[in-house]
Amino acid sequence: MILADSMAQGLIEVERKFIPGPGIEERLQELGGILEHRITFRDTYYDTPELSLMRSNHWLRHREGSGWELKCPGASGISGPHTEYKELTSEPAVVAQLCEVLGAKGLGDGSVAAVLGPLGLQEVASFVTKRSSWKLVFPGVNEEEPMLKVDLDTADFGYAVGEVEALVQKEAEVPTALKKINSLSSMLGVPAQERAPGKLIVYLQHFRPQDYRRLLEVNSSTED
Repeated sequence: MILADSMAQGLIEVERKFIPGPGIEERLQELGGILEHRITFRDTYYDTPELSLMRSNHWLRHREGSGWELKCPGASGISGPHTEYKELTSEPAVVAQLCEVLGAKGLGDGSVAAVLGPLGLQEVASFVTKRSSWKLVFPGVNEEEPMLKVDLDTADFGYAVGEVEALVQKEAEVPTALKKINSLSSMLGVPAQERAPGKLIVYLQHFRPQDYRRLLEVNSSTED
């Protein structure tokens, strides 16, 4: 996926999900990867009973210890085994976007928690993830270029997924970043066109199959 962080004036995170194979951490070490940390956190997702947000490709999440995040569809137009999103983390920005998407007015620019009820938003998924985060310099790049990041996640319902990421400053840098990500993915043994679903999608498939089928009627998004 490609995420633009509204708090960083257009900072874009280019990301690709994959299914990690056996020995993935050893392979990362062979490629010069450095383990940054291992963390555990709970994500809780919210939507209307009709999944109005997800069906319009918006994803509202509260991460324990990190706060609220709303992912909105991006528009770089690059095809491939990734998706594109703008990422909102400022609560007033999240509230404003939620009101726009759901057609609500007059709720102000307060906290996200304060508008959940008025907007008809409720918890649709909650799960714990164990994550190991790695950083590595892509072979042949100079020190000024951003490092690639690899997150390896295992959710408490048994699903494991990896993400390769790079941060860039502007839209024009996305193709180069994506090329690096795809090259590293290949080095990690990821099939060229593999499209790994996000944790949330797999959670819904397992525990809320009716909601999962409802999403499939609209798209095949792999957001987590």
